[in-house]
Amino acid sequence: MHLSDEEKAMYDGRDGPAVQKAMDLLVRYGEALGAERLVETRNVCATITSTTPFQRDFAQTRGGMDAVFSEFSLDSPEVVPIPKFKVFTSHLQLGFDPGQPERMGIDTQTLQFYERSERHAAGLGAQIMNTCTPYQVGNVPTRGEHCAWMESSAVVYCNSVLGARTNTEGRESCGAAMLTARIPDWGYHRDENRHATHLVELDVEVESVQDWGLLGYFIGEQVQSGVPVVHRRGGDIGRAPNLPRLKHFGAAAASSGGVELFHLVGITPEAPTLEHALGGKKPMEVLRYGPAERRAAYERLNTTAREAEIQYVMLGCPHYTIEQIWEAAQLLEGRRLHADVQLWIFTPRAIKALADRSGHTRIIEEAGGVLMTDSCSAMSRAVPPGTRAVALDSAKQAHYLPAILGVQAWFGSTAECIEAACTGRWQGGLK
Repeated sequence: MHLSDEEKAMYDGRDGPAVQKAMDLLVRYGEALGAERLVETRNVCATITSTTPFQRDFAQTRGGMDAVFSEFSLDSPEVVPIPKFKVFTSHLQLGFDPGQPERMGIDTQTLQFYERSERHAAGLGAQIMNTCTPYQVGNVPTRGEHCAWMESSAVVYCNSVLGARTNTEGRESCGAAMLTARIPDWGYHRDENRHATHLVELDVEVESVQDWGLLGYFIGEQVQSGVPVVHRRGGDIGRAPNLPRLKHFGAAAASSGGVELFHLVGITPEAPTLEHALGGKKPMEVLRYGPAERRAAYERLNTTAREAEIQYVMLGCPHYTIEQIWEAAQLLEGRRLHADVQLWIFTPRAIKALADRSGHTRIIEEAGGVLMTDSCSAMSRAVPPGTRAVALDSAKQAHYLPAILGVQAWFGSTAECIEAACTGRWQGGLK
């Protein structure tokens, strides 16, 4: 791998042992990927803080929070002092909501250790966003900007909607990037890898959040780690999808497959035309998405569901926007949840503060629901006791939650989920 003079100096130890270990990790990582050089990045999104009892014990026995960062973010069994980050760094979501520890089954010791870990990360320069949707709360990279991001739904949004450039990184590569402002130049950092490989021709209208989730789930299954471009034969896609629709579409495609970049002709920044998105080449495969494919995606997402009685409704995967919270509050206003159902809605802390001030939180709580932050049921492995069947408006969560927790999952619209929360029964269906 070719290193610049600045990179050689970091590699040789000019900036201390932590930066040296970070450079060594990046060189080994880049060479394994076939990268010929590193690229500069000024934007990292990653998991930094520690929340598990294992990490708590590790910190107590091996040398504090620097030991945790050395081991889990630098792949270094040797504990080295961690300097302040060189890069604007955002911390992603946690394994629980620290404002609701009892509801999520978190003991006092774990909560106290997390609070200590959060202070440590903030002291190093991290922005404690605690969300899988950092682009909602202040981290909005520009087109062409090189980033180092974790979290599949954040990565696909960053690449596709914002037109920035990142691969799906891990805690170690992101930890190294924080200290060096570098990441290997491969994958979606390079122009030649950002062109579409698969063409998806739409033969149905795609309008609602549910519709976009179904389309994303179908595409992910079909293209796996390819780059899809979505086009409507004989015209444009229709009304431009908003943030929630694009968020759910990308998250679904990244869940059923490994999609990290998509193009929507006439909508996303690197697809002004179909020819531009394809880079002048023919697609590897042309796929059709019509009524039969839509129905099949819906049935696969509901394949675990058997019992109509619902014990739990979870909204906010990826984390809800303020618009989605507003919509949920409208659907709940003047109603009460069924006595046997709990409703948890997950959102970033900053958006919850806005919901609090706007009165949405009050409406949700008066109905019997709760607005939560920092995590989700897939991350926390937490659902209300006795949950057998859950209603979800997220294709991503419907894909993961049955496998993670062994529950039945009903997938549908937000309105259908709220109706289930208030009646205790799933009555949804594909329209």
